[in-house]
Amino acid sequence: MTPDFKQPGSSRIIFIDLANGKKRLGGSALAQCYGQLGNECPDLEDSEFLKRAFMAIQELIDKGLILAGHDVSDGGLIVTLLEMAFAGNCGFSISSKAKTLAGWFAEEAGLVIECSWEFEEVTNTLRGYGLPFEYLGFTMPMSTKNISIKNIDTEETLLEADMQKLRQWWEETSYQIERLQVNPDCADEEKQNIFERTGPQYHVSFEPQTTPGYIIEVGSKPEVAILREEGSNGDREMTSAFYQAGFKPWDITMTDLLSGRVTLERFRGLVAVGGFSYADVPESAKGWAATIRFNEKLNKMFADFYKRPDTFSLGVCNGCQLFALLGWVPWYGLSDERQPRFIQNTSNRFESRWSTVKILESPAIMLKGMTGSVLGVWVAHGEGRLYFPDPTLMDEAIVNKLVPVVFINDEGKVDGMIPESYPFNPNGSPFGITGLCSPDGRHFAMMPHPERAFLKWQWAWMSGQIQELEASPWLRMFQNAREWCEQTE
Repeated sequence: MTPDFKQPGSSRIIFIDLANGKKRLGGSALAQCYGQLGNECPDLEDSEFLKRAFMAIQELIDKGLILAGHDVSDGGLIVTLLEMAFAGNCGFSISSKAKTLAGWFAEEAGLVIECSWEFEEVTNTLRGYGLPFEYLGFTMPMSTKNISIKNIDTEETLLEADMQKLRQWWEETSYQIERLQVNPDCADEEKQNIFERTGPQYHVSFEPQTTPGYIIEVGSKPEVAILREEGSNGDREMTSAFYQAGFKPWDITMTDLLSGRVTLERFRGLVAVGGFSYADVPESAKGWAATIRFNEKLNKMFADFYKRPDTFSLGVCNGCQLFALLGWVPWYGLSDERQPRFIQNTSNRFESRWSTVKILESPAIMLKGMTGSVLGVWVAHGEGRLYFPDPTLMDEAIVNKLVPVVFINDEGKVDGMIPESYPFNPNGSPFGITGLCSPDGRHFAMMPHPERAFLKWQWAWMSGQIQELEASPWLRMFQNAREWCEQTE
C-alpha cells in the first residue's frame, strides 16, 4: 500500500484511532514550531490493540478493499491527509469531530485509509476487530483540487484552500535548498514541471514472463562476462539479471584480464557494469577506458570480441560511458574528435531518480519485441549527458534508428518537444537520448539501470498494469540476449 490517494472523486476516507482518544502533543512537530517541548508524549499502551489493527489491515489488503494508507504518527491527522492529497494530486472534503489543535496535530498511533464508495465491508471488518474509526469524508475529482475541512458538529469551516498552493508551500523549503545544491535553472524547471504533474503513464507492448525453470537449471548455458573495475558497484544486480534469464554469468575483473587468468574468447556476452570506476576522478570511466586502450594486449582482445559475429555487449551507466570512450557505439571506427561521449549533467550534480523511458524502434537485439513500451527505471549518474562533438553524427544516429531508449515526461513526450524537461530528462541529453546501439544491434550502451528493475519489487513506483504482470518488463531484455545466443550458435 502506498500513501497517495488513488481514486480522486470516487473514494472515501476513514481514520482509525489507535490511541484510545488521547491527543498528546509532547515532542510533536507542532510543539517544535512554537519552540516548546510539551508535557506528555504519545505512547502505545495497548499492544494487543495494535495487533488487532494490523490483522484487520492485512485482511482488508488481501481482499483488495484498501486503495491507500498512511499512519498519523509524523505530523498528525491533518498532515497525513494533506500528504496523501499532495501525492495523489487531488483534493478532499472532510468533516471531523476534532475541535482543537491537539486533535489535528497529535502524533499518536493511528491510520488513515482510502477505500471505495462501497465500503460497508471495510467498516464491518473494523467493527469485527473492535477498532474505533471515524468516517471523515471523500476525495475530490481531479478537476477540483480543493481542500475543505469542517467541524462535523458546528459545520464551521476550519480550512478551505487550493491543494496545489498548499503543496507549493510544503515544498518551498526543499526547493530553496535545491537551488543551492544544483544548477538553479534546473531547480526552477523542476518546480514548474511538477506543479501540475500527473504521474508516469506506463505502457508495456508485450507480455512479460518469468524464465521457465528448465532453462535456468539446464547445464549448458551461454556464458556472459560481468566485467567490473575498481569502484564498480552494479555487478551483483547484473549477475542476478542474467542468471534469471538463463545465462551462466562470470564475475570478471580487469585484473583478471590484465594478468591473463581469463580472456574474452570463451564468452558470448560482455557486460560493463555501473559504478564509479577509479571513483570517477578522471571523469566518466576515462580511467577504465585508458586501462584498455593503452594496453596493446587488452585493446586487441576487446576489438576482437567486438568484431566477432556471435557476441553481444551491454554497457550500463559507467559501462555506457566506457563503451562510448572505446568507440563501440554508435558505430566502430570514429575518430576520437568525433566520438560521442558522456559529460556532466546539466544539473551539475549526481542524479539518482526513478525516471521514465520509452523504447524506440532499433536493431538492438536486447530490446527485440519491446518497441513502444514506456517503463520506469532507475538512473544514478553524475555524467550522463550525451555530447556529440559533431552534431551531424547525432542526426545520422537518429535517422538510422540507433537510439533505442529516450527519457520522456508524464505525457509521453520526448525532450526537445517540450520547453522544459527537468527532472524528466535528469541529465540534459539532447532529445532525451539515453542509449545508443551499433548498426547490427549486437552492442548496446544505456545510461539507466535495467538490472535494478528486472524484478517487480525493485520498482520504486508502479501502476496497476505493472502490478498485474507476471514479471518485470525489464527481464525481457536479458531473456532476449539469451534467445539471440541460442539462435546464433
